[in-house]
Amino acid sequence: MSVVTKKYNNKQKPQLSFWQIWNISFGFLGVQFGFALQNANVSRILSDLGADLHSLSLFWLVAPIMGLLIQPIVGAASDRTWNKLGRRVPYLLIGSLAAAVGMILMPNAPLVVTIVPPILFGAVMLALMDASFNVAFQPFRSLVSDMVPDNQRNIGYSVQSLLINIGAVIGSLLPFVLTNIVGLDNTSSVGEIAPSVTWAFYIGATVLLGSVLWTAVMTKEYAPGEYSLPSVEDNKNSQDEKASLTQRFSDFIGLVKSMPDTMKQLALVQFFSWFALFILWVYTMPALAQHIWGIDAKWFDSEYLKQVGEVPEAIMLAKGSAGDWVGILFAAYSLFAAVFSMFLSKVANTIGRKTTYALALFAGGLGYVSIYFLQNPELTTVYFLGGQLDVPQGAVNLLFPMAGIGIAWAAILAMPYAILAGSLPVKQTGVYMGIFNFTIAAPQIISGVLTGWVLTTFFNNEAIYMIVLAGIAMFLAAISVSFVKEQKKEEVE
Repeated sequence: MSVVTKKYNNKQKPQLSFWQIWNISFGFLGVQFGFALQNANVSRILSDLGADLHSLSLFWLVAPIMGLLIQPIVGAASDRTWNKLGRRVPYLLIGSLAAAVGMILMPNAPLVVTIVPPILFGAVMLALMDASFNVAFQPFRSLVSDMVPDNQRNIGYSVQSLLINIGAVIGSLLPFVLTNIVGLDNTSSVGEIAPSVTWAFYIGATVLLGSVLWTAVMTKEYAPGEYSLPSVEDNKNSQDEKASLTQRFSDFIGLVKSMPDTMKQLALVQFFSWFALFILWVYTMPALAQHIWGIDAKWFDSEYLKQVGEVPEAIMLAKGSAGDWVGILFAAYSLFAAVFSMFLSKVANTIGRKTTYALALFAGGLGYVSIYFLQNPELTTVYFLGGQLDVPQGAVNLLFPMAGIGIAWAAILAMPYAILAGSLPVKQTGVYMGIFNFTIAAPQIISGVLTGWVLTTFFNNEAIYMIVLAGIAMFLAAISVSFVKEQKKEEVE
């Protein structure tokens, strides 16, 4: 993409071709590839390393906390950065490299048992991965806002959603493919990681780096001062004004207080939808193992596992099958999300962003709740990607709810940002996108703190009821969209 350097101007950004928009977000495919591997397998890894079922949500708190701390910092820093690599690209490269390192090291936690407990090492590597993913996530959102003209905003974020979900499909399926086609073992004893999961993380790290490099090479950011972007002189003045850490913090608090009304209204929607998503990622594997495969909850209790010493082979095989099937289900909802993303822009242009958003979230709620009613223990043979496996019929039935969850996921990835981008001042897009991540991180932190207690206190460690609770939260998110009011860009300027 060629860009001619001009003096600061307010001209409309040039129209981009589909492939230019594609290249801008292509690196997100790799980032989400890695994130999908984490979402589908970290509960499985942490359980293998000795984590209790009720403590899983506490380990998962690392993800939103990293987002809460890092995204606003990265957003503010990238707003003030101009160098040979660009404005956002330097942060994409740094984040992807660090995430790849974490992905390579995490499945090797059992190798460091003589130095630190594997569960502690796994938690540290989870923190590293999440911190790095967040360094990469935020600039991609801002890069679309920087590069794409207002009238292509729907398609810009829809393409980003499509690429995110392509990466998620491949990443979620990878352990299954490595087990059933390549032939790697998917079972593990306590304190070990299945070989199929280990190699999936190695491959994910490679894809992550390669895709981000593609965006870095194929996308040339607009020059400073062009198309209403801040100039180098603005950047210098901005840096000069921030004389101390105290002043910087004060300025940041001022930005939070003066955030656009649209952002505040979207925060309620974000709270319920991300509360539900956190539950999905943490509890789907144990929910399926218990509700569909019939494994007793005691086999997720580390104290009980210590007492019995050795886990029966039947339990290990069932856990391995449930873990692989979670990858298939996550791939399914990501595939549905990718397909819906291709139509999302047209649907939003036809019936409006808010209506599209609300209907999609409602479909997600239906998907969550219906999982409870599709239990069927009868074994059936499934042929998939050249592999063959026997699973309960209830597991196959769960492919249908994934359509609703996928539709909701596609909308969650695109619609809030398409709605929000029009209400943000150009010079502060990055920092406000980072602040907006509070509305993603906060509900996950609250969910992580509360859900383990809810699971043990009210649901007797039956994880399927957490999935139903997530469905109710998604319905509330759909209702909350009605309170959001969109702003036009010219009103903001």
